[in-house]
Amino acid sequence: MSEAIDHNRRRLLGTAAIAIAAAEFSMMSSAHAHFSNMESTLPPNPGTHTSFASLKQINAGVLNIGYAEDGPGDGPAVILLHGWPYDIHSYVDVAPLLASAGYRVIVPYLRGYGTTRFLSSQTFRNAQQAAVAVDVIALMNALRIKKAILAGYDWGARTADIVAVLWPERCQALISVSGYLIGSPAANRAPLPPKAELAWWYQYYFATERGQIGYAKYRREFAKLIWLLASPKWKFDDATFDRTAASFDNPDHVAIVMHDYRWRLGLAPGEARYDDLEKRLAEAPVITVPTITLEGDANGAPHPDAAAYAKKFSGKYAHRLIKGVGHNLPQEAPEAFVRALVDVAKA
Repeated sequence: MSEAIDHNRRRLLGTAAIAIAAAEFSMMSSAHAHFSNMESTLPPNPGTHTSFASLKQINAGVLNIGYAEDGPGDGPAVILLHGWPYDIHSYVDVAPLLASAGYRVIVPYLRGYGTTRFLSSQTFRNAQQAAVAVDVIALMNALRIKKAILAGYDWGARTADIVAVLWPERCQALISVSGYLIGSPAANRAPLPPKAELAWWYQYYFATERGQIGYAKYRREFAKLIWLLASPKWKFDDATFDRTAASFDNPDHVAIVMHDYRWRLGLAPGEARYDDLEKRLAEAPVITVPTITLEGDANGAPHPDAAAYAKKFSGKYAHRLIKGVGHNLPQEAPEAFVRALVDVAKA
Protein backbone atom coordinates (compact mmCIF):
# COMPACT_ATOMS: atom_id res chain seq x y z
CA MET A 1 0.00 0.00 0.00
CA SER A 2 2.77 2.45 0.93
CA GLU A 3 4.47 1.86 -2.45
CA ALA A 4 1.24 2.65 -4.30
CA ILE A 5 0.78 5.86 -2.30
CA ASP A 6 4.36 6.91 -2.99
CA HIS A 7 3.97 6.16 -6.69
CA ASN A 8 0.79 8.26 -6.91
CA ARG A 9 2.46 11.08 -5.05
CA ARG A 10 5.42 11.00 -7.43
CA ARG A 11 3.10 11.08 -10.44
CA LEU A 12 1.21 14.04 -8.97
CA LEU A 13 4.42 15.98 -8.29
CA GLY A 14 5.73 15.17 -11.76
CA THR A 15 2.51 16.37 -13.40
CA ALA A 16 2.59 19.54 -11.31
CA ALA A 17 6.19 20.22 -12.30
CA ILE A 18 5.34 19.88 -15.98
CA ALA A 19 2.32 22.16 -15.65
CA ILE A 20 4.36 24.83 -13.91
CA ALA A 21 7.12 24.52 -16.51
CA ALA A 22 4.70 24.81 -19.43
CA ALA A 23 3.21 27.98 -17.99
CA GLU A 24 6.59 29.56 -17.34
CA PHE A 25 8.14 28.44 -20.59
CA SER A 26 5.38 30.13 -22.58
CA MET A 27 6.62 33.41 -21.14
CA MET A 28 10.12 32.92 -22.56
CA SER A 29 10.60 34.45 -25.97
CA SER A 30 12.19 32.51 -28.81
CA ALA A 31 14.98 35.08 -28.82
CA HIS A 32 17.87 35.09 -26.36
CA ALA A 33 16.17 35.66 -23.00
CA HIS A 34 17.86 36.97 -19.84
CA PHE A 35 16.27 37.01 -16.40
CA SER A 36 19.37 37.91 -14.41
CA ASN A 37 17.41 39.01 -11.34
CA MET A 38 14.69 36.36 -11.31
CA GLU A 39 14.03 34.93 -7.88
CA SER A 40 12.23 31.71 -7.05
CA THR A 41 10.19 31.49 -3.87
CA LEU A 42 9.31 27.83 -4.41
CA PRO A 43 9.76 26.38 -0.90
CA PRO A 44 12.51 23.78 -0.51
CA ASN A 45 11.29 20.33 0.46
CA PRO A 46 14.40 18.18 0.96
CA GLY A 47 14.68 14.90 2.80
CA THR A 48 11.72 13.08 1.27
CA HIS A 49 13.89 10.23 -0.07
CA THR A 50 16.95 8.50 1.34
CA SER A 51 17.76 6.06 -1.47
CA PHE A 52 17.50 5.63 -5.24
CA ALA A 53 15.32 3.37 -7.35
CA SER A 54 18.35 1.38 -8.52
CA LEU A 55 22.14 1.44 -8.34
CA LYS A 56 24.19 0.03 -11.21
CA GLN A 57 27.76 -0.35 -12.51
CA ILE A 58 29.08 -0.09 -16.06
CA ASN A 59 32.50 0.00 -17.73
CA ALA A 60 33.01 3.33 -19.46
CA GLY A 61 36.35 4.64 -20.68
CA VAL A 62 39.00 4.14 -17.98
CA LEU A 63 36.41 3.59 -15.28
CA ASN A 64 33.86 1.19 -13.93
CA ILE A 65 31.24 3.81 -13.05
CA GLY A 66 28.70 3.43 -10.30
CA TYR A 67 25.46 5.28 -10.95
CA ALA A 68 21.87 5.61 -9.84
CA GLU A 69 19.10 5.28 -12.41
CA ASP A 70 15.41 6.09 -12.28
CA GLY A 71 12.58 6.63 -14.73
CA PRO A 72 11.58 4.98 -18.01
CA GLY A 73 14.42 3.62 -20.14
CA ASP A 74 13.00 5.29 -23.25
CA GLY A 75 12.46 8.69 -21.62
CA PRO A 76 14.50 11.82 -22.40
CA ALA A 77 17.88 11.35 -20.74
CA VAL A 78 19.02 13.57 -17.88
CA ILE A 79 22.51 13.28 -16.39
CA LEU A 80 22.97 14.84 -12.96
CA LEU A 81 26.53 15.56 -11.79
CA HIS A 82 27.59 16.11 -8.18
CA GLY A 83 30.38 18.17 -6.69
CA TRP A 84 32.89 18.06 -3.82
CA PRO A 85 32.57 17.15 -1.01
CA TYR A 86 29.21 15.64 -1.94
CA ASP A 87 27.98 12.68 -3.98
CA ILE A 88 24.97 11.31 -5.84
CA HIS A 89 22.72 11.84 -2.80
CA SER A 90 22.55 15.52 -3.73
CA TYR A 91 19.94 14.31 -6.22
CA VAL A 92 18.12 11.76 -4.06
CA ASP A 93 14.94 13.89 -4.09
CA VAL A 94 15.44 15.29 -7.60
CA ALA A 95 15.69 11.91 -9.35
CA PRO A 96 12.23 10.53 -8.43
CA LEU A 97 10.55 13.83 -9.30
CA LEU A 98 12.11 13.80 -12.77
CA ALA A 99 11.36 10.10 -13.19
CA SER A 100 7.72 10.78 -12.40
CA ALA A 101 7.73 13.41 -15.14
CA GLY A 102 8.93 10.79 -17.64
CA TYR A 103 12.67 11.39 -17.72
CA ARG A 104 15.37 8.74 -17.69
CA VAL A 105 17.61 9.94 -14.87
CA ILE A 106 21.29 8.97 -14.57
CA VAL A 107 23.30 10.08 -11.52
CA PRO A 108 26.93 8.89 -11.67
CA TYR A 109 29.56 8.89 -8.98
CA LEU A 110 32.45 10.96 -10.33
CA ARG A 111 35.91 9.40 -10.41
CA GLY A 112 37.15 9.03 -6.85
CA TYR A 113 33.70 8.78 -5.30
CA GLY A 114 31.43 5.97 -4.16
CA THR A 115 31.52 2.77 -6.19
CA THR A 116 33.28 4.25 -9.24
CA ARG A 117 36.67 2.57 -9.75
CA PHE A 118 39.55 2.81 -12.20
CA LEU A 119 39.81 -0.28 -14.35
CA SER A 120 43.59 -0.30 -14.08
CA SER A 121 45.85 0.37 -11.11
CA GLN A 122 48.28 1.91 -13.62
CA THR A 123 45.93 4.71 -14.70
CA PHE A 124 47.02 8.15 -13.56
CA ARG A 125 44.60 9.44 -10.90
CA ASN A 126 43.81 12.58 -12.83
CA ALA A 127 41.09 15.07 -11.94
CA GLN A 128 41.78 17.83 -14.47
CA GLN A 129 38.57 19.30 -15.85
CA ALA A 130 38.80 17.75 -19.33
CA ALA A 131 39.34 14.24 -17.94
CA VAL A 132 36.18 14.37 -15.82
CA ALA A 133 34.17 15.66 -18.79
CA VAL A 134 35.48 12.83 -20.98
CA ASP A 135 34.17 10.43 -18.32
CA VAL A 136 30.66 11.76 -18.95
CA ILE A 137 30.94 11.21 -22.71
CA ALA A 138 32.27 7.69 -22.08
CA LEU A 139 29.31 6.99 -19.80
CA MET A 140 26.85 8.28 -22.41
CA ASN A 141 28.48 6.04 -25.01
CA ALA A 142 28.36 3.01 -22.73
CA LEU A 143 24.67 3.63 -22.00
CA ARG A 144 23.96 4.38 -25.67
CA ILE A 145 22.67 7.85 -24.85
CA LYS A 146 23.12 10.07 -27.89
CA LYS A 147 21.95 13.28 -26.28
CA ALA A 148 21.04 14.33 -22.75
CA ILE A 149 20.13 17.26 -20.59
CA LEU A 150 23.13 17.89 -18.34
CA ALA A 151 22.86 19.44 -14.90
CA GLY A 152 25.26 19.99 -12.06
CA TYR A 153 26.76 22.13 -9.33
CA ASP A 154 30.35 22.63 -8.16
CA TRP A 155 32.57 20.07 -10.00
CA GLY A 156 29.40 18.84 -11.67
CA ALA A 157 28.49 22.27 -13.06
CA ARG A 158 32.01 22.73 -14.40
CA THR A 159 31.84 19.31 -16.04
CA ALA A 160 28.41 19.94 -17.55
CA ASP A 161 29.61 23.31 -18.88
CA ILE A 162 32.57 21.60 -20.55
CA VAL A 163 30.47 18.92 -22.22
CA ALA A 164 28.13 21.65 -23.52
CA VAL A 165 31.11 23.52 -25.00
CA LEU A 166 33.13 20.64 -26.44
CA TRP A 167 30.28 18.34 -27.48
CA PRO A 168 27.18 20.51 -27.96
CA GLU A 169 25.66 17.82 -30.17
CA ARG A 170 25.49 15.58 -27.07
CA CYS A 171 23.93 18.23 -24.83
CA GLN A 172 20.24 19.00 -25.33
CA ALA A 173 20.17 21.66 -22.61
CA LEU A 174 22.07 22.70 -19.51
CA ILE A 175 21.43 23.49 -15.84
CA SER A 176 24.51 25.01 -14.23
CA VAL A 177 24.53 26.09 -10.60
CA SER A 178 26.82 29.11 -10.15
CA GLY A 179 26.98 29.57 -13.92
CA TYR A 180 30.10 29.42 -16.06
CA LEU A 181 32.83 27.54 -14.20
CA ILE A 182 35.28 26.60 -16.97
CA GLY A 183 38.81 27.74 -16.14
CA SER A 184 42.47 26.95 -16.67
CA PRO A 185 45.69 26.88 -14.66
CA ALA A 186 46.91 29.89 -16.66
CA ALA A 187 43.84 31.94 -15.80
CA ASN A 188 44.14 30.91 -12.16
CA ARG A 189 47.61 32.42 -11.89
CA ALA A 190 46.09 35.88 -11.49
CA PRO A 191 45.80 36.74 -7.78
CA LEU A 192 42.43 37.67 -6.31
CA PRO A 193 41.68 40.31 -3.67
CA PRO A 194 42.49 39.06 -0.16
CA LYS A 195 38.86 38.44 0.84
CA ALA A 196 38.33 36.28 -2.24
CA GLU A 197 41.57 34.39 -1.64
CA LEU A 198 40.46 33.66 1.93
CA ALA A 199 37.41 31.80 0.61
CA TRP A 200 39.75 29.39 -1.20
CA TRP A 201 41.69 28.49 1.97
CA TYR A 202 41.27 24.74 1.44
CA GLN A 203 42.70 24.96 -2.07
CA TYR A 204 45.99 26.21 -0.65
CA TYR A 205 45.87 23.71 2.21
CA PHE A 206 45.55 20.91 -0.32
CA ALA A 207 48.59 22.23 -2.17
CA THR A 208 50.75 21.06 0.75
CA GLU A 209 51.79 17.61 1.93
CA ARG A 210 50.27 18.49 5.30
CA GLY A 211 46.97 19.13 3.54
CA GLN A 212 46.97 15.77 1.81
CA ILE A 213 47.74 13.92 5.04
CA GLY A 214 45.18 15.99 6.93
CA TYR A 215 42.43 15.39 4.41
CA ALA A 216 43.16 11.66 4.32
CA LYS A 217 42.91 11.51 8.12
CA TYR A 218 39.97 13.85 8.62
CA ARG A 219 38.03 13.65 5.35
CA ARG A 220 34.62 13.32 7.06
CA GLU A 221 35.28 16.15 9.48
CA PHE A 222 36.58 18.23 6.60
CA ALA A 223 33.50 17.54 4.47
CA LYS A 224 31.12 18.42 7.28
CA LEU A 225 32.93 21.72 7.83
CA ILE A 226 32.61 22.57 4.14
CA TRP A 227 28.90 21.69 4.22
CA LEU A 228 28.36 24.05 7.15
CA LEU A 229 30.33 26.90 5.59
CA ALA A 230 28.91 26.49 2.09
CA SER A 231 25.27 26.06 3.16
CA PRO A 232 24.84 27.93 6.46
CA LYS A 233 21.02 27.75 6.34
CA TRP A 234 20.78 24.05 5.47
CA LYS A 235 19.69 22.05 8.53
CA PHE A 236 20.92 18.62 7.45
CA ASP A 237 20.99 15.78 9.99
CA ASP A 238 23.71 13.23 10.69
CA ALA A 239 22.00 10.52 8.64
CA THR A 240 21.94 12.77 5.58
CA PHE A 241 25.63 13.54 5.95
CA ASP A 242 26.60 9.93 6.65
CA ARG A 243 24.92 8.66 3.47
CA THR A 244 27.17 10.92 1.42
CA ALA A 245 30.29 10.61 3.55
CA ALA A 246 30.46 6.88 2.82
CA SER A 247 31.40 7.75 -0.77
CA PHE A 248 34.64 9.34 0.46
CA ASP A 249 35.92 5.89 1.43
CA ASN A 250 36.67 5.30 -2.25
CA PRO A 251 40.36 4.26 -2.43
CA ASP A 252 41.13 6.99 -4.97
CA HIS A 253 39.18 9.80 -3.32
CA VAL A 254 42.07 11.62 -1.66
CA ALA A 255 44.29 11.39 -4.74
CA ILE A 256 41.51 12.73 -6.98
CA VAL A 257 40.66 15.65 -4.70
CA MET A 258 44.31 16.61 -4.28
CA HIS A 259 44.94 16.47 -8.01
CA ASP A 260 41.89 18.54 -8.86
CA TYR A 261 42.91 21.50 -6.70
CA ARG A 262 46.62 21.23 -7.41
CA TRP A 263 46.01 21.06 -11.16
CA ARG A 264 43.88 24.19 -10.98
CA LEU A 265 46.81 26.09 -9.48
CA GLY A 266 49.31 24.68 -11.97
CA LEU A 267 51.03 22.66 -9.24
CA ALA A 268 50.28 19.24 -10.71
CA PRO A 269 50.47 18.14 -14.36
CA GLY A 270 47.57 16.86 -16.41
CA GLU A 271 47.83 14.31 -19.20
CA ALA A 272 49.02 15.08 -22.70
CA ARG A 273 46.00 13.33 -24.20
CA TYR A 274 43.83 16.19 -22.93
CA ASP A 275 46.07 19.04 -24.09
CA ASP A 276 44.00 19.94 -27.16
CA LEU A 277 40.79 19.98 -25.14
CA GLU A 278 42.36 22.13 -22.44
CA LYS A 279 43.62 24.61 -25.04
CA ARG A 280 40.08 25.03 -26.29
CA LEU A 281 38.73 25.43 -22.77
CA ALA A 282 41.42 27.98 -21.86
CA GLU A 283 39.87 30.29 -24.45
CA ALA A 284 36.70 30.41 -22.32
CA PRO A 285 34.38 29.52 -25.20
CA VAL A 286 30.74 30.57 -25.19
CA ILE A 287 28.04 27.99 -24.39
CA THR A 288 25.42 27.82 -27.14
CA VAL A 289 22.88 25.30 -25.82
CA PRO A 290 19.72 26.41 -23.96
CA THR A 291 20.72 27.08 -20.36
CA ILE A 292 19.30 28.05 -17.02
CA THR A 293 21.83 29.02 -14.36
CA LEU A 294 20.88 28.84 -10.70
CA GLU A 295 22.27 30.35 -7.53
CA GLY A 296 21.30 30.20 -3.89
CA ASP A 297 21.33 33.53 -2.08
CA ALA A 298 22.88 31.78 0.95
CA ASN A 299 25.77 30.16 -0.95
CA GLY A 300 28.79 30.43 1.31
CA ALA A 301 31.22 28.82 -1.13
CA PRO A 302 33.30 30.83 -3.61
CA HIS A 303 31.18 31.60 -6.67
CA PRO A 304 31.06 34.25 -9.40
CA ASP A 305 28.41 36.94 -9.60
CA ALA A 306 25.72 36.11 -12.15
CA ALA A 307 26.32 39.33 -14.06
CA ALA A 308 29.92 38.28 -14.65
CA TYR A 309 29.01 35.23 -16.72
CA ALA A 310 25.69 36.06 -18.39
CA LYS A 311 27.39 36.82 -21.71
CA LYS A 312 29.02 33.38 -21.75
CA PHE A 313 25.67 31.90 -22.76
CA SER A 314 24.65 32.75 -26.31
CA GLY A 315 21.58 30.54 -26.66
CA LYS A 316 18.26 30.84 -24.88
CA TYR A 317 19.23 31.67 -21.32
CA ALA A 318 17.75 32.47 -17.91
CA HIS A 319 19.17 32.94 -14.43
CA ARG A 320 17.29 32.20 -11.22
CA LEU A 321 18.15 33.12 -7.66
CA ILE A 322 16.78 30.69 -5.07
CA LYS A 323 16.11 32.23 -1.66
CA GLY A 324 17.41 30.66 1.52
CA VAL A 325 19.52 28.07 -0.28
CA GLY A 326 23.25 27.41 -0.15
CA HIS A 327 25.85 25.64 -2.27
CA ASN A 328 24.28 22.18 -2.53
CA LEU A 329 21.26 23.55 -4.36
CA PRO A 330 19.66 20.35 -5.74
CA GLN A 331 19.58 18.71 -2.32
CA GLU A 332 18.51 21.85 -0.47
CA ALA A 333 15.83 22.87 -2.98
CA PRO A 334 14.93 19.86 -5.13
CA GLU A 335 11.63 21.23 -6.45
CA ALA A 336 13.24 24.47 -7.63
CA PHE A 337 15.96 22.45 -9.34
CA VAL A 338 13.41 20.20 -11.05
CA ARG A 339 11.34 23.19 -12.14
CA ALA A 340 14.38 24.72 -13.83
CA LEU A 341 15.32 21.46 -15.55
CA VAL A 342 11.85 20.83 -16.93
CA ASP A 343 11.71 24.44 -18.13
CA VAL A 344 15.02 24.27 -19.96
CA ALA A 345 14.09 20.93 -21.49
CA LYS A 346 11.22 22.68 -23.28
CA ALA A 347 13.69 25.03 -24.94
